[in-house]
Amino acid sequence: MITTLTARDLTKIYRTGEVEVHALRGANLDLYEGELVVILGPSGSGKSTLLNIIGGLDTATSGTVRFRDHELTSADESALTRFRRDHVGFVFQFYNLIPSLTAQENVALVTEIAQHPLDPLDALRLVNLGERANHFPAQLSGGEQQRVAIARAIAKQPEILLCDEPTGALDSETGILVLEAIDQVNRELGTTTAVITHNTVIGSMADRVLHIADGAVAGIEDNVERRAPAEMAW
Repeated sequence: MITTLTARDLTKIYRTGEVEVHALRGANLDLYEGELVVILGPSGSGKSTLLNIIGGLDTATSGTVRFRDHELTSADESALTRFRRDHVGFVFQFYNLIPSLTAQENVALVTEIAQHPLDPLDALRLVNLGERANHFPAQLSGGEQQRVAIARAIAKQPEILLCDEPTGALDSETGILVLEAIDQVNRELGTTTAVITHNTVIGSMADRVLHIADGAVAGIEDNVERRAPAEMAW
């Protein structure tokens, strides 16, 4: 297996006055090319902090992060910006679409600054929203808006797709449609994908499940086969 990203001994300490909060306590992580990983843990376990650091949105207090041959630990803000722009797609719990732009125009915002982008309409078709390309966010359901956000994230063809609680604001039925879109992107484009969630059911769609507790990876579970999102319910 080819390693896309490696993180070793990550710590993150937030200081407020005299109070220290240890969000990460020596977390270790490997992401392999083309795999789908679910990072599973309760609220406050450090999983979102871990995602922010490996995605270049935040820096660790100590430890190392490497993307392929690039050392990110000592990178300055401009280098991290280039890393995010050129290599990482993000999907968050809230969609952050621009209300005055259509679905296709929201996706096109990313393709204009990408080096080797997908056509915005092709990205929307990949998440089964080609027919909704000219609709504005207010005309779309929550699940459809989240799928537009996924299309936007993958339109620049990132090597890594990081999804932080992508179904957190959705009901089960709608959430499954969103997970199907993520699964399809991973299978068809081969994008290394990490999904962060507190929902244990979602772990069954992954190649591997990383269990996070108290700021560290407490266990790793390999799935013999990936379960289709349509077979899941919660």
